[in-house]
Amino acid sequence: MPKNVLHDLYNGQFNASVRRSTGTAEGLAVRRKIDAENRYFMQKMSPDDCRRFEELDNLYFKYSDFEQADAFAYGFRLGTILMCAVYSDDSALQCDE
Repeated sequence: MPKNVLHDLYNGQFNASVRRSTGTAEGLAVRRKIDAENRYFMQKMSPDDCRRFEELDNLYFKYSDFEQADAFAYGFRLGTILMCAVYSDDSALQCDE
């Protein structure tokens, strides 16, 4: 996360929808297994079936993009709602104790 997000956002140096991959060992293992399964099926299928399988894979990626954009928007709205709740809580501004 940038140190001055508002400055970077204004100057076009920060893209809120792009995030770094965590690259966990578990995630990498799952990705390797997916790649191995894809290779296995691509070797077993006819060229026409391979093409259709690749198209199916592309549809999954496209759907995933929609889901990620929706999750980002939801997270952003939730963060804004939480900020509004914090700033509207009058009891937090009192120091009577």
